[in-house]
Amino acid sequence: MSKLGDLGAKLYRGEVGYDFVGKRFLWYGVSILITITAIVALAVQGLNMGIEFKGGAVFTTPKTAVSVAKATEDAEKASGHDAIVQELGTGGLRIQITGLDTASAADVKKQLASDLKVDQAGINADLVGPSWGEQIANKAWTGLGVFMILVVIYLAIAFEWRMAVAALIALIHDLTITVGVYALVGFEVTPGTVIGLLTILGYSLYDTVVVFDGLKEGSKDITKQTRYTFSEIANRSINGTLVRSINTTVVALLPVGALLFIGGGFLGAGMLNDISLSLFVGLAAGAYSSIFIATPLVVDLKEREPGMKALKKRVLAKREAAAARGESPEEGYGSDAEGEGGPQIVAQTQGRAGRRR
Repeated sequence: MSKLGDLGAKLYRGEVGYDFVGKRFLWYGVSILITITAIVALAVQGLNMGIEFKGGAVFTTPKTAVSVAKATEDAEKASGHDAIVQELGTGGLRIQITGLDTASAADVKKQLASDLKVDQAGINADLVGPSWGEQIANKAWTGLGVFMILVVIYLAIAFEWRMAVAALIALIHDLTITVGVYALVGFEVTPGTVIGLLTILGYSLYDTVVVFDGLKEGSKDITKQTRYTFSEIANRSINGTLVRSINTTVVALLPVGALLFIGGGFLGAGMLNDISLSLFVGLAAGAYSSIFIATPLVVDLKEREPGMKALKKRVLAKREAAAARGESPEEGYGSDAEGEGGPQIVAQTQGRAGRRR
């Protein structure tokens, strides 16, 4: 077995582990710092919205000898707006001008034909009105809102409201970071970006639900034992799925990274950046939030309950009594009525691998 696989097996069985829950305030601080940075970037620089949202025109020219830099200068001079120019495989150019209205598009097309020394009839113009772009933006926000509501309802039914709240906060956390990165790097926001955002939200939710499922099973009848507190059970659930989360995240990031850095960077396929950046940042943020944010938030909410407070007090009192007798805290849990729940918790958390030990 590989070293990573051996570590994963030990984490799954509870033989080793990292105290994610105990250090949760450190992770909260890191997330707050990143989120503030994203919000500041969004407020200062804003998002570079594509023509699908702002309206504008896309001109596709036949083959021309004019360079991208010269075409960009000519397009901005002719339209009075910012222009994005890409060279096509055919030797032609794709000129995108945001904020250009339908009335002035014909004049810009005529001027471009003159500046680029191509036939005006050979230039294809696709126009997007501002009202249509506004409708697309509203539909995107509506879809995102419906998704969030359905997530909260499902998690509240399948698990409990505390887990639904924690998952919602984690999703908002992932969204904020991803949008903030878009504001920082200035990538264009298109419908492809929205698709990428919805995709990473689903991935982040999947990873979070896996940990929640282990926590739900591991904390069943938790008040009937005095061996573990709720936070300890939650920490074992995170450790038990840690290597799996790392593996799935790395495997997902590799092809997305190829799209972003090779396709969008080296090959100049700018259209790939629309979806690949949101996927890359969102996948990384989703893996982080499912481990460091969602489950620790559940612990903070759950341990406010009187039953969980009483359980923690009983567990600590029993450990202090065992230490006073010179015993290990792990000894003597199966001999009393309360202790019978301890082995059940352990078995449920460790799974089949733990039961075969």
